[in-house]
Amino acid sequence: MTQTAKAAKKTSSAKAAVTAEAKAAPAVKKPTSKKKQAQAFPFTAIVGQEEMKLSLILNIIDPRIGGVLVMGHRGTGKSTTVRALAEVLPFIDRVKGDIYNRTVEQYLEMESGAKGAAAIKPEDVKLEQIPVPVVDLPLGATEDRVCGTIDIEKALTSGVKAFEPGLLAQSNRGFLYIDEVNLLDDHLVDVLLDVAASGKNVVEREGISIRHPARFVLVGSGNPEEGELRPQLLDRFGLHARIITINDVAKRVQIVKLRREYDEDPDAFLKKSTREQQKLQKKIEAAKAFLTEVSMDDSVLTDIARLCMNLGIDGHRGELTITRTAYAYAALQGDKKVTMDHVRKIAGLCLRHRLRKDPLETVDAGEKIERELAKVLGEAEAAA
Repeated sequence: MTQTAKAAKKTSSAKAAVTAEAKAAPAVKKPTSKKKQAQAFPFTAIVGQEEMKLSLILNIIDPRIGGVLVMGHRGTGKSTTVRALAEVLPFIDRVKGDIYNRTVEQYLEMESGAKGAAAIKPEDVKLEQIPVPVVDLPLGATEDRVCGTIDIEKALTSGVKAFEPGLLAQSNRGFLYIDEVNLLDDHLVDVLLDVAASGKNVVEREGISIRHPARFVLVGSGNPEEGELRPQLLDRFGLHARIITINDVAKRVQIVKLRREYDEDPDAFLKKSTREQQKLQKKIEAAKAFLTEVSMDDSVLTDIARLCMNLGIDGHRGELTITRTAYAYAALQGDKKVTMDHVRKIAGLCLRHRLRKDPLETVDAGEKIERELAKVLGEAEAAA
């Protein structure tokens, strides 16, 4: 055999050995860029839109404020900001493995009250920590998907009727986000109104009757050019953040640069934002703990009531929302007393969507609120 033939034979043997080794070894799955892109853009890296960010943070501090409606121009980062919220939310305790994210009290109340259920001791219930859930409600979702339905797979395999929880169960004690909320089907709007009012979801399906807690912060976003919300749903949102396109050249350039940096290497970008994210999370947690120490004088509450009366706000949600939001804002600032300065900062968020619509009105809603605030403050100073 010639030298050339020997070399060829040796090369082919080596190739065969490498091929056999590659087949025997487990395949290594390379990380894809798709996985990286699934990570949300950091909340603290979002440029501008301070009104929207403040509204979301205040609802974390006090969920009783009643959620946020974010309306504005398309392409202004509404969805990005809401989805980024999950990374700065604090952790909560829930019963281990519970599909409804219940506290021990909620679990004992629901399970002990079940027919034929054995008594459960609080010390026997195990807990786990989870991030506050942020659940997306798609526009095309069916009522069964939202409220829950029969678990078909379990019914077919074991012949047992079981409940398959929906999005309302997943969002209990968390955030329920609806993009393009002004395009939501009327039958889903009715469901949300019922659940938001009661804090419980009741499902009656094929002989199954389930009642579970469903207290969530409702966050909706949309473009007002595509349609208005039903008044009943509009009134359910505690705050209304108005978003406009940023007209500052430097900020627009910064937005593009940051987004390009994130798209090129999401992991490095997120790592760079970690300190600011953690700092904001600690600030929110401190404000939540401090909230119980904040107080408000009757004189401030009187001015709030007078402001709502002067603006012709229907009902009493205006005063309640301003009060709760002002408490949360004062806690965020580290102030023990709520003042009219705090109220001035958040009044537009609380009342903008509650003003009566007048087609002949030429004054902007924000200007109208500021004007009435000035009157109320002037009257209060004169009386003093």
